[in-house]
Amino acid sequence: MVPLLSRLTSPGRRTPGHPVWWAAAAAGALSALGLVGLGLALVVVQTLDPTGGLPVSGSASLAGRLWLLAHGGRLELDSGPLAVAPLLLTIGVGWALSRLGRGVVAVGGITAGRAAAEVVAEVVAVVVAVHTLLVLLVAVAIGAPGRGLLQAVAGAAVLAVLTTGWGAARESGLLDDVLDRLPAPVRPALRGAAAGLLTALALCTAVVAIAVAADAQGYARLSADLGGSGAGTVGSLGLALLLLPNAAAAVLGLAAGPGFSVGAGTLVSVHGVSLGPLPALPLLAALPDTQAVPLIAWVSQAIPVVAGLVAGTAVGRRLGSGGGSVVAGLAGLGSGLLVGVGAAVVAWAGGGVLGDGGLAEVGAPPLATGIAVAAQAGIAGAVGAALTRWRVRG
Repeated sequence: MVPLLSRLTSPGRRTPGHPVWWAAAAAGALSALGLVGLGLALVVVQTLDPTGGLPVSGSASLAGRLWLLAHGGRLELDSGPLAVAPLLLTIGVGWALSRLGRGVVAVGGITAGRAAAEVVAEVVAVVVAVHTLLVLLVAVAIGAPGRGLLQAVAGAAVLAVLTTGWGAARESGLLDDVLDRLPAPVRPALRGAAAGLLTALALCTAVVAIAVAADAQGYARLSADLGGSGAGTVGSLGLALLLLPNAAAAVLGLAAGPGFSVGAGTLVSVHGVSLGPLPALPLLAALPDTQAVPLIAWVSQAIPVVAGLVAGTAVGRRLGSGGGSVVAGLAGLGSGLLVGVGAAVVAWAGGGVLGDGGLAEVGAPPLATGIAVAAQAGIAGAVGAALTRWRVRG
């Protein structure tokens, strides 16, 4: 890190048009626009409140708290700790950082090669430093506790490294160079795993939508409890959208078998339903109203297998001419196992803490969910890849 910083700050080493400076400016602009846009959205919502709603300063503070939570931070509220990332906002920030990395590389005309790898590393380092520093400043401004501040800084750094590095490496061609040096089945297996995981999350989101639609009256009742004005309706809808990926991650645990919990008293799985005290969140209307396991929960058990079949089919179609059904089956197995790894990461990111005591644990268990998905998707992926390859070659 010291040699890198010395190269970045050496006189005459960087010109105003160098990609590093573009990266620093773009990273600062991204955080500023994200916070301003989020704050303006909250201000617009508050104008719908007939009682006046929050002042502009209150909306700005709430935007900062949401920004902190989106990066994995932790807040201390009167009701207890809050550490649940609104994953839709996190995904949006990650997508923007990825596009930033691609844009800086494109503007700088960076192409694959050793020199390009060094420049890409410098660009990523600068984006990570700027983005992390701005998240730190937001955390200090809203008075985040020490633990929450450290978690937000660490989360911002990891998110920026992964997304900016992905975008920059892909645009520069470095990612293709690395994949070309690996065994031929690796690239199809990675593509298949991505397709399978996205399929699983899309199906889980559909399950959430069906469950909410089945209890539309409950959703409306909870939404009215938060405030019957336009501000309450729009605000509850916005919160539901921000937490929709979290709900999909919980359904992934339900589909895999371990289920998910909303505090110590509420557990939903295909083996049974236990209902306890719940916070007044409209999205929780998707939970069962009785101890009986709903039909949609039984149907959702097919999701890991479907995800594995999608992954295996993608592997079988994309595998080069040098592999037969056996090689395809092994690659499909690996792809399905990677779907399980992704499921564990998603379950971990979607869970968290909603308060003290009974709500100290929310979401699907990451390890159990990942293992269960990997076992089911791995077998289905191997079968799907072998059959697809046999049909393609036959």
